[in-house]
Amino acid sequence: MLIGNVGKEPEVRYVDAGVCVASVRLATTERAYTLQNGTEVPERTEWHNVVLWRKLAEVVEKYVHTGDKLFIEGQIHTRSFEDQNGIKRYITEIWAESMEMLSPKSQTSEPVQNQ
Repeated sequence: MLIGNVGKEPEVRYVDAGVCVASVRLATTERAYTLQNGTEVPERTEWHNVVLWRKLAEVVEKYVHTGDKLFIEGQIHTRSFEDQNGIKRYITEIWAESMEMLSPKSQTSEPVQNQ
């Protein structure tokens, strides 16, 4: 489960048989805090690659934009590939199973389930 802000406009494409797939960069931030001994721990932001399929991707295409706050529930997937230079690279993604738009401007705040 992640709650974060969209970092850039979602990338949407259609694959085999017109299946919609969306990729979203989601930033989650851990607030700064001070330990009991006075040590200050700075704010920390992590970036997540979120992949949404079918109906979820269609909702993203229509309604999700840079800066929007999302609640994502899904599974972590790690895959590898070879880049142009033949170097093996790894990428970790969150494959969303459900999404809720939390930004006040959203037309709906109902959770959307992947189908």
